[in-house]
Amino acid sequence: MSVAIAYDDRFLDHDMSGHPESSGRLRAIKAKLESTGQMARLPRLEPRMATEKEVLLAHESELIAEVKGHTARGGGWVDSDTYVNAGSWEVALLAAGAAIQAAERVWAGDHESAFVLSRPPGHHATQRRAMGFCLLNNVAIAARVLRESHGVKRLAIVDFDVHHGNGTQDIFWSDPSVLYMSTHQYPYYPGSGHWSETGDRDGAGTSVNASLPAYCGDLQYARVFDEVFDAVIRRYKPELILVSSGFDSHENDPLAMQQVTTQGYVALAGRVKSWADELCSGKLAFVLEGGYDYVALGEGVSGILDMLEGTPWSDSGRGADGPDISPLIEKLREAHNLP
Repeated sequence: MSVAIAYDDRFLDHDMSGHPESSGRLRAIKAKLESTGQMARLPRLEPRMATEKEVLLAHESELIAEVKGHTARGGGWVDSDTYVNAGSWEVALLAAGAAIQAAERVWAGDHESAFVLSRPPGHHATQRRAMGFCLLNNVAIAARVLRESHGVKRLAIVDFDVHHGNGTQDIFWSDPSVLYMSTHQYPYYPGSGHWSETGDRDGAGTSVNASLPAYCGDLQYARVFDEVFDAVIRRYKPELILVSSGFDSHENDPLAMQQVTTQGYVALAGRVKSWADELCSGKLAFVLEGGYDYVALGEGVSGILDMLEGTPWSDSGRGADGPDISPLIEKLREAHNLP
């Protein structure tokens, strides 16, 4: 199966020593993929920068001006968590461009699937505001480019980062052309993503928020995918699936309290691939979001690439002693009119 990797060493230039979202994250992934031979074996996409016109499909000009302004001054902070240095604007454009390019190449049939190894992450960036380590919303920009320039009518975004992708939800809140489905620890940063948040106006029902309590593991996440997301995405019938691939729900991640194993992550990704194979001719692109344990990052990306190449995946049993999420499942099924 044709699985491409998008990567560029320039993604390392957005960096701040001691910050959780540092270049060490991507260095760890690259080292793991070099040790397995995947970095050399898999076809490589050479990212290009997004244009400001493309960025404006998802963001307002005020956000662009703020990030560019900090960059021009040599760096600064857009909020208490989110830094900018002298190279950050170009790196942010490159990360968005990599997501666009991967989505376009998958849509064109050049590759069945792709994994974008980029940073900074993106899913917290709203229409108006960079925040939560994120400067531009890479997945949202890619989705809008596919919609506006390639005639894609229906896309799904699956987000399994431990934090709710408030920015992605904000951008597509009233947009029926994008289905957004998120699993995340709740309540937790950024405080959004309650199960009752389902979209508005034409986008009513297209935001699906599995607001999971802390200490959920593989079994709880699998239940959400099997008992809620599966029915919703089959009803929606997307033409392409994008995945906001955050690995901070991992049991070893230092910034959260979920208990998903590496095998559990691969199993979730395997479910998404099964949807893509059945509903949209396998068209599927993963884009890196969070994840702050270096070993978990490398093993998670490597395992998902193995699965995309055809290695069978299986469920893990972790989570048997975790919280009972049956009431949440029932609320989600009722909120989204599932039988």
